[in-house]
Amino acid sequence: MPSTILVVEDEPAIQELVAVNLTFAGHKALRAATVDQASTLIRAELPDLILLDWMLPGSSGIHFAKKLRNDERTKDIPIIMLTARSNESDKVEGLEAGADDYITKPFSPKELIARIKAVLRRRAPQLTDDVVELGGLRLDPATHRLSGAHTDGVMRALDIGPTEFRLLHFFMTHPERVYSRAQLLDQVWGDHVFLEERTVDVHIRRLRHSLTPTGHEYLVETVRGSGYRFSVAAQKLAAAPASAA
Repeated sequence: MPSTILVVEDEPAIQELVAVNLTFAGHKALRAATVDQASTLIRAELPDLILLDWMLPGSSGIHFAKKLRNDERTKDIPIIMLTARSNESDKVEGLEAGADDYITKPFSPKELIARIKAVLRRRAPQLTDDVVELGGLRLDPATHRLSGAHTDGVMRALDIGPTEFRLLHFFMTHPERVYSRAQLLDQVWGDHVFLEERTVDVHIRRLRHSLTPTGHEYLVETVRGSGYRFSVAAQKLAAAPASAA
């Protein structure tokens, strides 16, 4: 899936090279040459991943990484450090500052894209095109197809809207965890989109309706006072009526 990636790099040639290759790979590239510029962009739109140079004018990438990890809004954004510093101690310092990966310059664009995909698969699987199979459902982000195993075991295609598809994709890549309406809005719609929290309830009902033909609506649970959860454990209670949104 296309991701928004912030490139924080003060060398114009490298910034251009990285941004062009990200665009070719289907991502949206945001560019910043300083920490201040990066902070401004992040306030406007939360990126899915940050490529962060170590040596930046004004404030270092290491300092910025620590700041991002200590901020509730940005603490979960994957960070890949890009730097010419190749000593083992430098790599350790970068990882301890909060980086998820560390790439030394010079690097090949092909390796960079592969590292980005690996980090996203580990930290944000809902942003990848990997097929997800869970609880009798099969979701394919690349083809935007959803199917479910009916009671006879035969897989049946299910009709689902684009927003419900993204919501289900997030649930299936983060099963058994409870998410509040506000968290779901941030994760599925984006934190720069301002919607009423009840919007989530509407799409939960639509999602359950889409899963009803194969009897999988019960997988999306309402946790009173907390939010919603996708639970395969709910299969044990499949005979019980689904909770209302």
